Amino acid sequence: MLAVLTQGEDGYFARFERHLKHPVEKVWSYLTENDKLAKWFSELRVDELREGGIITFDMQDGTFEELEIIAFELHTVLEYTWGEDRVRFELYPQADGCRLVLIEKINRITDHTPRDLAGWHVCLDVIQALLEGKSFDSRKEVWEVEYEKYAQHIKRFTEK
Repeated sequence: MLAVLTQGEDGYFARFERHLKHPVEKVWSYLTENDKLAKWFSELRVDELREGGIITFDMQDGTFEELEIIAFELHTVLEYTWGEDRVRFELYPQADGCRLVLIEKINRITDHTPRDLAGWHVCLDVIQALLEGKSFDSRKEVWEVEYEKYAQHIKRFTEK
């Protein structure tokens, strides 16, 4: 299911939601523990896990960008800067696992926006596969399909 796009006073929001059949603590570990984080987003590394802490993004060109953690509640909320935007993960316990919500706050829609949204979509698919003990070998192929969907999704959204 594609992210739900909405427009607010100061930008746009993309909301992804997944139901995972795993406890909050296990899902949280994939968002915050570097060995597990590397399995679904190898360019990210948590340096200081706290509000005001840092997540480092390896730009793959010898440079690194520091992403500031702007909201942190253990096993519940992890939000950090993402360039000019923000990314927020929320976890909600449920009887048979948890609900994972990812909200990207987008200041302005650009040609890069569908790339990011397709990337987050695939990242969530990979997290789900890893939690289920499955491999996810076709990230690029899945990303290409999702990218086309998000490009059309954004086009329809912005033409309203």
